[in-house]
Amino acid sequence: MCRRASWSIGVDDIIPPMKRRLRLLWGALPLLMAMVLAWAVYPVGAGEPTPTAASEQPADDVVLCFPGVYPDAYAVDCARLGPSAYLSRMAEVGYVYPPEPIPGKPLDLATWFTLPGEWRYAWVRDDGSRNMYPSLEDAAKGTRKRHLHKGFVYVSYSQVAYYKNKLYYLVRDDGWWMSAQDLWAIDPSKFRGVRLTQTPERPFGWLIKPAVTKRTPGYGASDYTHHKLARYDRIQIYDTAQANGIDWYLIGPDEWVPQTSVGVVFPRTQPPEGISGDRWIEVNLFEQTLAVYDKGTMIFATLVSTGHAPFWTPPGLFQIYDKVETTQMRGAFEADKSDYYQLDDVPWTMYYDDMRALHGAYWHDSFGYTTSHGCINLSIADAHWLYAWSKIGDWVYVW
Repeated sequence: MCRRASWSIGVDDIIPPMKRRLRLLWGALPLLMAMVLAWAVYPVGAGEPTPTAASEQPADDVVLCFPGVYPDAYAVDCARLGPSAYLSRMAEVGYVYPPEPIPGKPLDLATWFTLPGEWRYAWVRDDGSRNMYPSLEDAAKGTRKRHLHKGFVYVSYSQVAYYKNKLYYLVRDDGWWMSAQDLWAIDPSKFRGVRLTQTPERPFGWLIKPAVTKRTPGYGASDYTHHKLARYDRIQIYDTAQANGIDWYLIGPDEWVPQTSVGVVFPRTQPPEGISGDRWIEVNLFEQTLAVYDKGTMIFATLVSTGHAPFWTPPGLFQIYDKVETTQMRGAFEADKSDYYQLDDVPWTMYYDDMRALHGAYWHDSFGYTTSHGCINLSIADAHWLYAWSKIGDWVYVW
């Protein structure tokens, strides 16, 4: 009688063969490691072994330079790739780590944000009565009044008083009173330029409107960074590129802004043609910036506001011929006086071209843009500093 064959396999039947295979593999491990090492040193198709540090100096295309700045003219035995290439490229345009600041600091407001007298300013409202009264009693009764001309009008005032439950301002124009309903008290801009210790090595300036930097110049790629710049932020320019028909400025590592967002000062080492001596004031009409040079060194720079159409500020070479701490400016160009303006107690005024002047402007905060009737507007602090520095006969170069 035949017995059926059994195909069942027990654990004891499997373990001995596995042990034998593991012992064989363990014994072959040194040989396998030697083969891998031989392949790394003698790659397939290579006639000679790859050089190592023990045999000869590493080739430039094999060993990377440590992070650092490596000028092109400097002989190095490493590859300028990765961080070293980036640092070296930025150093070529003047950017080093940490970045060097502009050699100076903003004017001290406690010193320069002051006026020739103890007064304040107010805008005369377009929708008010514009009445002025010789006394508080007349103001309360509405008697003996006179009327301010309608237009762009700002007044200075020295006192504020409550009379019969109403607020009034003592306007410095002959000491007349005006109702608070006709006025809007204002605070002048506290923007101020930078006092420099030496001429900067590269162009610099201020943001004239908020911007977000881009990793590349131009509007083609939507590669904006998360770096937001505010109006009046100060920047330095390390490189320039053309895109979309305008200049783009490199202001930091892979951070570009369009020229339309910046008012730039371009340092110079020689005086403009026609200037005798080494002391002058320079106004750039395109950039809306001003720079001051003394002994050939730039000592101050800021944003300004010059004339807008049709009252453009003429370019040319002029000299300061008069200085007054405060003056009233008013006038009109249209026959019907629809463009009438009156500005009381304009501070720190320096006349240089007939009736055009450098002076403080308390009625706006639009520095970096054209706004005036032809004069060169500065902030209160900037005008005060320039007034203190300037002398009769100083050159004013407008271009």
